Amino acid sequence: MRRDISADTSADVSTGTSTGAPATDEPRSPATAGEPEPPGLLRDASLSAVLAGLVAVVVSYSGPLVIVLAAASAGHLSAGQTSSWLWAISIGSGLTCIALSLRTRMPVITAWSTPGAALLVTSLGAYPYEEAVGAFLVTGVVITLVGLTGVFGRLMRLIPGPVVSAMLAGILFSFGTGVFASLGTGPWIAGAVLVGYLLAKRWLARYAVLVTLAAGVAAAAASSRIDIRLDRIELVRPVFTAPDFSLASLIGIAVPLILATLASQNAPGMAVLSASGYRPDDRLLIGSTGLVSTALAPFGSHAVNLAAITAAICTGPEAHRDPRRRYVAGVSCGAFYLIVGAFGSTLVVLFAGLPKELVAAVAGVALLGALAGGLTGAMQEPRDREAALITFLATASGLTLFGIGSAFWGLLSGVVAHVVLSRRGVRAPS
Repeated sequence: MRRDISADTSADVSTGTSTGAPATDEPRSPATAGEPEPPGLLRDASLSAVLAGLVAVVVSYSGPLVIVLAAASAGHLSAGQTSSWLWAISIGSGLTCIALSLRTRMPVITAWSTPGAALLVTSLGAYPYEEAVGAFLVTGVVITLVGLTGVFGRLMRLIPGPVVSAMLAGILFSFGTGVFASLGTGPWIAGAVLVGYLLAKRWLARYAVLVTLAAGVAAAAASSRIDIRLDRIELVRPVFTAPDFSLASLIGIAVPLILATLASQNAPGMAVLSASGYRPDDRLLIGSTGLVSTALAPFGSHAVNLAAITAAICTGPEAHRDPRRRYVAGVSCGAFYLIVGAFGSTLVVLFAGLPKELVAAVAGVALLGALAGGLTGAMQEPRDREAALITFLATASGLTLFGIGSAFWGLLSGVVAHVVLSRRGVRAPS
């Protein structure tokens, strides 16, 4: 069962380009020849949407990027190769965020594969870097084919809506609890974030995240917890590496990287958009990120894919009350990606200097709306509540098997539970 944004919205499922246009007798697509042009970007822009994109980028560079740097260190990459890797995944994420958000009028948020980077921490050093680049190239090609053929989308459409919503809630659960866990290590920072959020939601709901971020930064500065040191700022010089291929690297890097990216990144990313009421075109989204991954592989990009956690920041009401104007958050996120990517590791220092309590607390309150929506969608169908509950618990557990994260295993557990309970003839309680 799929939730629509509102009763007065319609979507062109075949193209995925119209997600929030006013309902008419027939579905309309902005890309259709002869139709009125969609509202301009500047007209739709809002401070809340731009800020949502900024928060998404801060979360991306403050956490998952550490794993990429650890993988680069494990693979004994030079400073130039590491900067090129950061440039490639940032530029790839930025270009796809902007292009896909403008094309679909949805807040499409992309990022680099965090589970894939985690796999590379233990495997990158076992192969020559040229062979690793060859494995990255094959990964991009395979993901492109999986996306363009529609196989991935057909599998996703078989999953019940409550199970998808429960997976989203499970993904975001640790971020919600992280707000309060931060009170133990940074009570002034996390406390300021919570108080600022509650007061802003009462009187300035549209700018709640902005007030929250400002309160957290002020508290961190007052307690001398911000440590940012910029020696110099310089543009990145991308390093091209000619790919080499070996059976060992394809088995050891490409195969697990493909599975981790599709199962732990693209599947939750599609689920976030669907749970937020949008109707994403899997062929366009997965195929496009696969093509960009392939093009940037020689520069170090291991995989660019749909994001889930940062996407939830930009798809919820905190980005904008009108779902049709939230695509601006995707464009904003992409623009910030491009800025940081152009300067590579130089500007990463800015995000690394923020206290972890500030990042955790701001991300947590920014995701409260998405978490509430996921829990509501998971429990709305009595017949699917047990399957949804199993999905939520498995996803929230953080389970990792064979290099694949808990989002996939939660989804799989929920689908199995749904099939078993349905075949057993379970009926909704009276």
